[in-house]
Amino acid sequence: MSLLAFQKYMQVQLRQQSRLSLAQLQYTGDWLNRLYQGGYWRKVELYLVPAIRQATPHADGLLNELNGLNHAALESINVVQQRAGAAIDHSELQAEQLCAAIDAFCAALLQRLEKEERELFALARKVIVGEAWFAIAYQFLAHDARAQEARRGKAQVLPFVLPVPLPAPGTPAGAADTADTASIAGTAADDALPAIQQPLRAQA
Repeated sequence: MSLLAFQKYMQVQLRQQSRLSLAQLQYTGDWLNRLYQGGYWRKVELYLVPAIRQATPHADGLLNELNGLNHAALESINVVQQRAGAAIDHSELQAEQLCAAIDAFCAALLQRLEKEERELFALARKVIVGEAWFAIAYQFLAHDARAQEARRGKAQVLPFVLPVPLPAPGTPAGAADTADTASIAGTAADDALPAIQQPLRAQA
């Protein structure tokens, strides 16, 4: 659904543009890369596929097909990134090539998803024993935890400042305020905002 929604949105946006900017090309390349890197098929590729390879020697044909679809999706990302790095004066050609790259990317990953559902998962249920499933599940959970931690690291978080306490009875006016303000200022200065990392480029 995410792939199809992105594909439809970008096609509508591109049809409304008379001229494409470098920012639009970079935006598209970054989003294609995020969809690829963040998709659950990455966990399948990293953890389930190696378990299938270890369990049976008869899965090479299917796994090679899935790997070919991965490379096709990556090639589409690379095409967009190359266009973003080159100065092209023909905007109509840019839009046409951008739409073609998005379509090729979505088609490759949708075909991979279909093969996973119909063939890969059915094979996994046959060749992987119960104990191995627990190890795979743990790897999936650990992967999700690392991804969530990375997302938190990219977000800007304002430092939390404690409220100023009320002065104790008998404290001279302004004395408590001066001390508390200095303490809070020191705390706020020590809290550095985390830097926002740039999105990863296409990786196999």
